[in-house]
Amino acid sequence: MSESNITEALVTSLRAEIAGLAAGDRLPSARDLVRRHGVSPVTVTRAFALLAAEGAVVTRPGSGTFVAARRDRSADGVGDTSWQTVVLADRSMPALTAGELLGPPPGAITMAGGYLHSSLQPVKALAAALARAARRPDAWDRAPVAGLAPLRTIFARQAGGDVGSDDVLITSGGQSALSMVFRAIAAPGSPILVESPTYPGALVAARAAGLRPVPVPLDGDGVRPDLLADAFATTGARLLYCQPTFHNPTGAVLSPERRRQVVDVARAAGAFLVEDDFARHLGHGAPVPRALVADDRDGTVVHVTSLTKPASPSLRIGAVIARGPVMERLRAMRRVDDFFIARPLQEAAVELLSTPAWDRHLRALAHALRERCAALVTALAREVPGWVPGQIPTGGLHLWVRMSTGHDHAAVEAARARGVVISAGRDYFAAEAPGGYLRLGFAAAADVAELVEGARRLGGPPRSLTG
Repeated sequence: MSESNITEALVTSLRAEIAGLAAGDRLPSARDLVRRHGVSPVTVTRAFALLAAEGAVVTRPGSGTFVAARRDRSADGVGDTSWQTVVLADRSMPALTAGELLGPPPGAITMAGGYLHSSLQPVKALAAALARAARRPDAWDRAPVAGLAPLRTIFARQAGGDVGSDDVLITSGGQSALSMVFRAIAAPGSPILVESPTYPGALVAARAAGLRPVPVPLDGDGVRPDLLADAFATTGARLLYCQPTFHNPTGAVLSPERRRQVVDVARAAGAFLVEDDFARHLGHGAPVPRALVADDRDGTVVHVTSLTKPASPSLRIGAVIARGPVMERLRAMRRVDDFFIARPLQEAAVELLSTPAWDRHLRALAHALRERCAALVTALAREVPGWVPGQIPTGGLHLWVRMSTGHDHAAVEAARARGVVISAGRDYFAAEAPGGYLRLGFAAAADVAELVEGARRLGGPPRSLTG
């Protein structure tokens, strides 16, 4: 009989013996088992190792081998994972809401989410770009850590100023970039200043990195530099996250006067400013301000951008622009996290951004977003006059609405019952919300008619959405 068969026979015998014992009972010693079964000490050691891997026994050096605690399994075979609560401690992530778990109800109109409806995506141009990329002889070769040079050059040119391709690191979308940047710059336990309100995904990424978000109020012209300076002085923070252009969720654009002030305040505090420029290609037709990084020579601004918003959720291509030692740290983190971004997707992005089809798409998208935004504003004023947009955005995908009465989560549930999915405003605040707010998107619906119908459904009896 082979050694493996001998070990298997011993394991089978021990399983039968364990079945008749209680948790915590001690098994015979290795010496007893050698004598009883006529096997070698090595065979006994292997048998105990296999049983330990199964969770049947626990070996305590110097004491012996004992029957492990029985795992309580229900009739449907679900295991007991309660032990994980102790191990995971308090590094919790935000739980999914019931709506997120269930998805939108059948026939619902969605005014939530942050991506374009398929009718607004450049589907044909994406398909053609991916097909051309796949035909390249080196399409499946390993990509450089920093990303393909042509793609880095495109992102550098979009940023403006004297940004060069060496200042660019290609990432897997914007959310991945934010997570990487936060972990690279600030140590766990550190404060991070954020606009109030702000993008919930940034709050999640910051907390996952062990950071403490500290809110700084904004108004129609963006984050307030006076309160920002106070926040830096009070907290000692060395990191600011902001969205200067078409802020999510308010749609605010940092005013020309404040753009310089905010960078100067961060530099005076010896802090990094993370510029989330996710909406640069989501303007509604008016000129878009220069990126903050374009006028920053000292490495204060770390610029994050992405193609997922103006193109497709699955075009997970973004970029970080940074200068100085922080870029070296980001490149080192790339080697730890994922080595490089899939080359075929990078090649497809180069193909897409290098054709006239991309510029045509952006012009058509600007027109469509402007039309949808105006239609939703008009429909809400008619159907739900108690919901007042703080300002009409000139870019982005959302309206930020203040409720005259009621609570946002109650309104979200009532809207869902009427077949419309919207977002609760309190989820956009790092601390207590100063009132009842809602975020209503106008890009995820099928068309203008669907948005108008959504507003009609939201109207209904006043008490249903404001009580």
